[in-house]
Amino acid sequence: MTKTKNKKTLLVEGMTCSNCALGIQKHLISKGLEEVNVSFSTGEVCYSSSVYKVSEVKNIIKKLGYRITENNKKSKYTLQERLFLFALLFTVPLFSHMFLSGESILHKPLIQFLLCFPVYIVGTWYFGKSAWSSVKSRSLNMDVLITIGSSAAFIYSTYGWYLYNGTELAHKFLFFETSATIITLVLLGNVLEHRSVKQTTTSIMELSKIQNTQAKIDRNGEVFVVDFDNIKVGDILIINSGDKIAIDGVILEGFASVDESMITGESISVEKEIGEEVIGGTILISGNIKVKANRVGKDTLLSNIIDLVKDAQNNKPKIQKLGDKISSYFVPVVVFISIITFLLSYFVFKIEIVDSLLRSIAVLVISCPCAMGLATPTAIIVGIGRAAKNGILIKGGNTLEKFASIRHMFFDKTGTITSGNFKIKNLNVINEDESFVKTIIYNLEQHSSHPIASSLVRELKDYSEQMNLKEITEVKGISISAIYKGDKYIIGSKRILKEKIETSHDIYLIKNDVLISTIDIVDEMKENTSEIINSLKNLNIECSLISGDKKSKCLDVSKSINFKSVYSEKLPNQKLEIIKEHNLKYNTAMIGDGINDAPSLSESTIGVSLGEATGVAIQSADIILLNKNNLSQLPLSFKISKHTLLTIKQNLFWAFSYNIIAIPVAAFGYLNPMWGALFMAFSDIVVIGNSIRLKYKKLD
Repeated sequence: MTKTKNKKTLLVEGMTCSNCALGIQKHLISKGLEEVNVSFSTGEVCYSSSVYKVSEVKNIIKKLGYRITENNKKSKYTLQERLFLFALLFTVPLFSHMFLSGESILHKPLIQFLLCFPVYIVGTWYFGKSAWSSVKSRSLNMDVLITIGSSAAFIYSTYGWYLYNGTELAHKFLFFETSATIITLVLLGNVLEHRSVKQTTTSIMELSKIQNTQAKIDRNGEVFVVDFDNIKVGDILIINSGDKIAIDGVILEGFASVDESMITGESISVEKEIGEEVIGGTILISGNIKVKANRVGKDTLLSNIIDLVKDAQNNKPKIQKLGDKISSYFVPVVVFISIITFLLSYFVFKIEIVDSLLRSIAVLVISCPCAMGLATPTAIIVGIGRAAKNGILIKGGNTLEKFASIRHMFFDKTGTITSGNFKIKNLNVINEDESFVKTIIYNLEQHSSHPIASSLVRELKDYSEQMNLKEITEVKGISISAIYKGDKYIIGSKRILKEKIETSHDIYLIKNDVLISTIDIVDEMKENTSEIINSLKNLNIECSLISGDKKSKCLDVSKSINFKSVYSEKLPNQKLEIIKEHNLKYNTAMIGDGINDAPSLSESTIGVSLGEATGVAIQSADIILLNKNNLSQLPLSFKISKHTLLTIKQNLFWAFSYNIIAIPVAAFGYLNPMWGALFMAFSDIVVIGNSIRLKYKKLD
């Protein structure tokens, strides 16, 4: 058996762009770490390793020039903010000399050097370490451009001052303010960028705040208050009106009305009674209950949701991979263009060396691969965060991109279109004791996870006397059988009958190949299903019903909903073949319960699980809709996917267009390096701002 490696997460400070994250990721992979994912947006480094200790991984990252921070570490100012304020202190007087008379002391080369030197040292330390690390990892980042540009201006100015000190020519070679201003403006851009990126991760922070709560515990008759992290499985929680429920558990005492809008998106409270489950993070509106903790800490549904949102970038969409690939080649291409700009300007067009150098530096400074690197992850984080706040769990950017391209949706009937709450319409017993038949049905069906089986168990709960069943076997979608006191009992659909009968019923019970009971059941439609399916049709999506139920029942459903096509009496493998056939034409989505329809959910382009607020469902589908009462979240999830993909395309268009226009402008001398540094920061903020807009825009 393969040894399971635990996935670990570190918080890293000092990444100045998405290429920094890519460099760390490549370096860790080269060291043999697995499942490595580095997020510039959240500052998290996730990895798995059975070889390296956490301390060793920390040292690897530190050697690249980055810092490891702890979850509870808080500072009034970030490192970028502190460095920016320090650099600004020296840059303002240095830059102001350009507006003062020649007699000002700020015009003296020594004073300019002394003002620039601290800023240059800070810039070289902050950007230079990252630049050198990116060179070693062969993934050049923006800091390479900043380091080369600011160093060129500083070294050239120092050389000019040394060469022409005391002469009038000295001032023509002094560009200390250019070096300092580049560093200061880029630091300002980093500050604004990091503050903006935080806005894209507010959904994670809001969900984490919901989780951060206390609870009143009853342990061995002693009642006291503990923090969320100290609650144990089996603890009895006392929850009163207005309290936040801290864990996932089952009600032992009392009745309550619970606000589950955090999970389902539904504002209407849900009535809960003894034996029913409650979910951590939800709020007790009225009532007083005692709850036994079943899932605590990282095992709760809310923790799974938070982890899912954090892992949203692990599965990168194709469109992001394209951006990452271009970004990886971008920096060396820009350095090459910068060198060519200088050589052509000075040697071919005979432009003065000062102007030629400034053009070359401007090309370096204005070229920003950050915007390209931020275009996709920031939009994905906002899109998935918005979905999570509406009770929709979407697994990663690749899922968003694929779901936006869906053209045909297949719906399972039972538990998806219908409520799954079946009622026994008629139970007919043939030559057997009715009480015994009901008891054997109860005992057989409690071993099945099918919605009909669950409903029969609920309907026959008064006949719950336990029987010692042996050789229990379930054939998915057909039957479940067992041996009881030497007799073989099979309950299932019409397929279990060896002989044809004239009457048609929903369920048949056979004892030793002899029919002993028939059951007719009814299932109710979920609310607003017809309107929701129509809204999907208005989004140019074809909708089909695919079910193992009888043709007559499927056609009855289709009469009120008007599906494009209806596939009835289909076994799981037959559903799979239908999905495969349609996948050849266009992308498909399967909407089911996440268990019985697992093969079809896996085969379709996107699998959507419905109403299963458990860790099993979170693992089994690409998208999980937590509101089990209706399908209202389905059109919303599709719209969020479409608008997220649109936002990514808008961001990439801006990032590419900016660089395509800005580089020639700088190369032809129409943009000095200081303005270039400012515009570079502006391009990042435009991209992030457009992603933040996705949080609030109307999804038409």
